[in-house]
Amino acid sequence: MKKIKVKDFLISDKKLTFISGPCVIEDEEHTLFSAEKLKEIFSKFDFNFIFKASFDKANRSSINSFRGPGLDKGLKILEKVKEKLDLAITSDIHLPSQAKEVADVLDIIQIPAFLCRQTDLLVEAGKTQKPVNVKKGQFMSPFEMKNVLDKLLSTGNENIILTDRGTSFGYNNLVTDFRAIAIMKKWGYPICFDASHSTQLPGGSGTTSSGQKEFISPLAKASIIFGADVIFIESHPDPKKAKSDSATVMAFEDLEILLKEMQEIYKATREELVLC
Repeated sequence: MKKIKVKDFLISDKKLTFISGPCVIEDEEHTLFSAEKLKEIFSKFDFNFIFKASFDKANRSSINSFRGPGLDKGLKILEKVKEKLDLAITSDIHLPSQAKEVADVLDIIQIPAFLCRQTDLLVEAGKTQKPVNVKKGQFMSPFEMKNVLDKLLSTGNENIILTDRGTSFGYNNLVTDFRAIAIMKKWGYPICFDASHSTQLPGGSGTTSSGQKEFISPLAKASIIFGADVIFIESHPDPKKAKSDSATVMAFEDLEILLKEMQEIYKATREELVLC
């Protein structure tokens, strides 16, 4: 499998990597506090950690929903997190023109699920030669992600992560088919499982999405058995007050409990099982 260098560690099948943080940058103080707290939590475990927060939630359900500080201010906040806490950083882009602008700050460029087929966006992200994490659209089969992979590879960039975040299952519902991990993994690149958004009920509350966060833990644990190399879990110091995706973000204290369990599961599966 392709190993991807991020900061001072490798994303590979030898050590589990976590991407975690608030869904959106709420303000500078909140973001720095969240990143510092998460760094403290992850320091207790033998995992790689990448901090995530979006500078712009461009696909919110309602015109009145909080979107974040925007590109310029958001990047400055993420840069402070990177410099003060010495953390790897990821965030998502929505326009081809944003790829070059974020490349100096982000360690991984994330492509949102709704935009995963946008050729211009993928190509510009690929041209930066930064690692690119593409989320599989809820509307797509895992087999179709090979076309997404090929678009990125056309730029000469092989630093690619593919993420499963659930598949549409009727109206306002998603289901997780863990075969997607095995299907996408056969192409030789790290596979991420988004345990947060896989529990989402898109548009389930009318002007916002709802969710079933009680399933984050079991889905995250199961994804290890199926061979996920990276786990994506959005987290927040006070989920009820989260300005985006409050129904599917995990409280820090709950995340720490889950990490303890996942460390044991990961160790057992990698030492005792031969995954095919």
